Amino acid sequence: MPNANEDNPTALSQVQHRAVSELLCVSPVADDLARRFQEAGFSLALVGGSVRDALLGRLGNDLDFTTDARPEDVLKIVRPWADAVWEVGIAFGTVGVQKAARGGDAEQIFQIEITTYRSEAYDRTSRKPEVSYGDSIEEDLVRRDFTVNAMAVALPEKEFIDPHGGLEDLAERVLRTPGTPEDSFSDDPLRMMRAARFAAQLDFEVAPDVVDAMKRMAERIDIVSAERVRDEFNKLILSTNPRKGLGLLVDSGLAQRVLPELPALRLESDEHHRHKDVYEHSLTVLEQAIDLEEDGPDLVLRLAALLHDIGKPRTRRFEADGRVSFHHHEVVGAKMTKKRMVALKYSNEMVKDVSRLVELHLRFHGYGTGEWTDSAVRRYVRDAGPLLSRLHKLTRSDCTTRNKRKAAALSRAYDGLEERIAKLQEQEELDAIRPDLDGNQIQEVLGIGPGPSVGKAYKFLLELRLENGPMEHGDAAAALKEWWAAQS
Repeated sequence: MPNANEDNPTALSQVQHRAVSELLCVSPVADDLARRFQEAGFSLALVGGSVRDALLGRLGNDLDFTTDARPEDVLKIVRPWADAVWEVGIAFGTVGVQKAARGGDAEQIFQIEITTYRSEAYDRTSRKPEVSYGDSIEEDLVRRDFTVNAMAVALPEKEFIDPHGGLEDLAERVLRTPGTPEDSFSDDPLRMMRAARFAAQLDFEVAPDVVDAMKRMAERIDIVSAERVRDEFNKLILSTNPRKGLGLLVDSGLAQRVLPELPALRLESDEHHRHKDVYEHSLTVLEQAIDLEEDGPDLVLRLAALLHDIGKPRTRRFEADGRVSFHHHEVVGAKMTKKRMVALKYSNEMVKDVSRLVELHLRFHGYGTGEWTDSAVRRYVRDAGPLLSRLHKLTRSDCTTRNKRKAAALSRAYDGLEERIAKLQEQEELDAIRPDLDGNQIQEVLGIGPGPSVGKAYKFLLELRLENGPMEHGDAAAALKEWWAAQS
């Protein structure tokens, strides 16, 4: 197959040819698989993101292949060879494979997807693409989302295939579509969000004609399922530079369709600095939260950081003294967060965690700058529960003031709170605060059976525990009896 770049001065250099060859040499799994397809009379090529990432020097153990073999033929070839096979995507022509093989100097577990040459398009009323199989790799590559993902390496001969100038665009770090952007986005409107995601992931620029098409066609995203939108958004926000992708979503109008609460923040002002842009503030909080991550990207923390102030537009009030207030925006924002995340089909647990962080993000400031009592510390820890570590990060990230003295004071205050928590945790079981008497003991002390009164007594003892700390059994029983007597 001829290389489209043969006469181009920016064509793949000999060094790059060697780089691709070396890549495949350290991944004998690719050559092994290709020989099996060849023996069965079919073609196989490494394709798309795998080729792009190889040229960027960031290829992992996820490999994407394309073939002229139909899915049923692919299954016949890979089943005797693979360690595991998945047919989840077979309706769309994709077979998933897991294979342990040597990669470089060590054995790796490769996650492989093999997709039959295809073309797909949405009609105006369907949420699912109509899949039709093709017979050539040229057909397959032209339907890919962007030129940098429309390159392939034919195997086992290791021939580089780049009919749409993807290598040039990769060198220029720009996202273009193989055909017209309108045709590409009509085929799959999710590609508009993918442009924003790749801009964030790879730090690429999106070509002006592609951005223009995104603006004109933004409403087409409505036809894509909430699950696919959510998954693409997650990839964007978990990227190395989510601000860049989020900005493109907002500027193109796509955010107005999938996360309208985000662009709404552009019109608002912060309660401390009337002219402070809450939209920019939220992006800065997200970036500062990312800087505090310890064990890799944290989706719950990042979503909470981005959404923590979305209640401000609905709670904005202009006060008599000229200030702008947003009273209870954390409560309103938590409800809005829950509603939006449910609409995007997030898991119940994630909805609960993110909305709870939004609700709690001002709790630290609510206690003022004075000395924290043991009771206040206990309640803070109890209310945060397993989200305490994330709440620490979110609260610290929410300080975006340029006033260095104020920022330092807030940081010291929070340092003090964390020290108090650590000190109390040495003395008490703060992570699982419970009354000093359980339900059975309450019934025994009061001489009552199961019923609502036991729950009320339990709640009283919990408040007592939060206020005073741990109590001896006898002291707790005496306090319970005194409270019980006052109830009659």
